[in-house]
Amino acid sequence: MFHIVLHEPQIAPNTGNIIRLSANNGCQLHIIEPTGFDFEDKKLRRAGLDYQDIVNIIHHANYKAFLQHMQGSKIYACTTKATRHYHGVQYQAGDVFLFGSETSGLPKEILESLAPDQLIRIPMKAGCRSLNLANAVSIISYEAWRQNDFAS
Repeated sequence: MFHIVLHEPQIAPNTGNIIRLSANNGCQLHIIEPTGFDFEDKKLRRAGLDYQDIVNIIHHANYKAFLQHMQGSKIYACTTKATRHYHGVQYQAGDVFLFGSETSGLPKEILESLAPDQLIRIPMKAGCRSLNLANAVSIISYEAWRQNDFAS
């Protein structure tokens, strides 16, 4: 199993889509607070369908609490600021994929606290800034799962 971590997500429908994704690919979903929405938000529920009730979401009060919880795990920060492409990594069960908020990405201090080989990116055409958060999570989590023969 892999871990998907959303650092201070801001858009309820994106998180709802990621809840549904986590139910379907078996990833453990973590949310680092604060969020830009309430978990009772109708848009979150609509995007997540009924999967919110079957996905065990682990909430963390802040990044420090998350790090304590995941101590010893390999963390990959997914950022447009990385030079290493996501498909060039050999993922192992238990790896963690950390994504920043839709509006600002991951804070500079988090990116600087990780080794360069822990920073990964999805290639994009020149002049494009970013992908939708739910799409980025899908691409990376399914690549990791594929590399591990879709083991549950």
